[in-house]
Amino acid sequence: MAIVVTGASGFVGAAVVRQLRAEGQQVVTVDRHPLGPGLDGADHHLLDLAGDPGPLRGLLATADAVLHLAGCSGVRDDRPGIEARRCRDNVEATAAVCALTPAATTLVVTSSSSVYGGADHRASREADTLRPRGGYARSKVAVEQVCAQRAARGHVLVVRPFTVVGEGQRADMALTTWAEAILRAEPVRVFGSPERTRDLTCVREAARALTGLARSGATGTVNLGTGAPRSLAEMVGALEDALGARAHVQVEAAAAREVRDTWADTTRLQSLLGWTPRTDLRDAVARAVAPRLDLAQAG
Repeated sequence: MAIVVTGASGFVGAAVVRQLRAEGQQVVTVDRHPLGPGLDGADHHLLDLAGDPGPLRGLLATADAVLHLAGCSGVRDDRPGIEARRCRDNVEATAAVCALTPAATTLVVTSSSSVYGGADHRASREADTLRPRGGYARSKVAVEQVCAQRAARGHVLVVRPFTVVGEGQRADMALTTWAEAILRAEPVRVFGSPERTRDLTCVREAARALTGLARSGATGTVNLGTGAPRSLAEMVGALEDALGARAHVQVEAAAAREVRDTWADTTRLQSLLGWTPRTDLRDAVARAVAPRLDLAQAG
């Protein structure tokens, strides 16, 4: 079974490739960038998904399943030109993958829990009205609209991951920036309140769930989370334990795009997989900051 993974050099994509390899699957990887450490020997293709459709069409035509994980990440990214990048890398790239993947081929597309605009005193359900805040969330709603067009003629499953954490995470994510601040004895900037919560999913569990969802043959939409939110204060505490240093928390006003809480209803995920991801917060945090801690200790 040949499985194409787009965004294979990214945080979640690399974990999915490792999971598929562990399952003995034949994997074809696609990204604009080379693969990271530990993924040598892959059948890797350097492609721009929103560029020339020819090479991509050939890869997708022979795939048994496609996991489209590529995209422009970063809820807080406000660099010049970011809206154009989100349109191209999220919406246009997804449109290309949807159009070029044969209708009968299993297609799994990652959206984001940000489309909900936060939890309103209960877990977010797939059928809830979407209330995106900010450009990133709106681009993911547009991605889902593209997928809805494909659903009229072919297979597609939209997955809404909640906050994924662990080894290999991006430098702009909260745990990583907070770890840097603690190691430099600088304030840890927390937006809104330390009591705000996030549904955190270990990246290895997220990868296992995504490969399982691809095998399930399911269509429609499904949340990917644990259903057990953790507070920002708990996250900071886990960082203090992992780094062996105390944090000085500086609470700042939250931007309009910042949601108070995220919380996944995992009912459908459980029904499709037969299990629900579980995240050991201390272990996930330790894995996320291990490379930075090694550098600090070496220096």
